[in-house]
Amino acid sequence: MVLSNGRTVAVADGAGVPQIGDRITDKSAPPDDSAVRDWIGPEGFEHWAELRNWIEEFYPGVFTPDWLYGGKKRGWSLRYKKTKAFCTFLPEYRLFSAVVVLGRAEREKFEERRYVWRSQVVKLYDEAKTYIDGKWLTVAVSSPDDLNDVRDLLVMKRPPPPRG
Repeated sequence: MVLSNGRTVAVADGAGVPQIGDRITDKSAPPDDSAVRDWIGPEGFEHWAELRNWIEEFYPGVFTPDWLYGGKKRGWSLRYKKTKAFCTFLPEYRLFSAVVVLGRAEREKFEERRYVWRSQVVKLYDEAKTYIDGKWLTVAVSSPDDLNDVRDLLVMKRPPPPRG
């Protein structure tokens, strides 16, 4: 598939017809904003940009976003990390998801606030497999509520530095 910026994007089914959730797999270069917008769609890109701006505003100078290529199956993702991973953005076809890994301390905080979270987040949390480094929550961001959930998870994971 060819995006409006002229880049070719390989799709998982090989037939050239992207399916919802397919990743950007052209490994020649990380996608730019235009490629991400074309791939995830204007509404998804709005959430993408809003979350990026929120991280820059509330965590100034803390993270340098880093594009990672995870191979043909996983494609490109944008990771925010200092010493530990903060979150990872997944540009998927017509879908924007954010991955937040909750370690032991964050899982304890989540459990303490279990009944404050929206039911969708609790379900996601309960269904997420626990790995050695924590629970990996992949939150599909398609509404302002989803965006708030991701922000709340990130603030719980790492409170922003004092401002001013």
